[in-house]
Amino acid sequence: MTQHTILVVDDEKHIRMLYREELEAGGYKVATSDGSEDILTVIRREAPDLVILDIKLGIDRSGLDLLQEIRQEYPSIPVILSTAYDSFKHDMKSIAADHYVVKSVDLSELKSKVREALG
Repeated sequence: MTQHTILVVDDEKHIRMLYREELEAGGYKVATSDGSEDILTVIRREAPDLVILDIKLGIDRSGLDLLQEIRQEYPSIPVILSTAYDSFKHDMKSIAADHYVVKSVDLSELKSKVREALG
């Protein structure tokens, strides 16, 4: 079985560390980004099979905008939007995501969506 690479993009270091630890324990290779570097550059470098993308990336960065950039260049890479605010699922830009999860200390929903997205 091939090891899938997951790119976690979140401005909160503790979230990146938690997701990395949990996903690596599940057998995935995990790359992380705080969202400050150009998303397409990170994708070219890491070649992820899946992107987990936070919606709020600091004051002036939106994961929804990054989602649009990803879709334009890499339409076949599955993207899971991850946020503490479930109101974003009603934003029209969020429909380009494959899945949507609300952040929680229980990562079972996220892990389930990862398995589903990677088939």
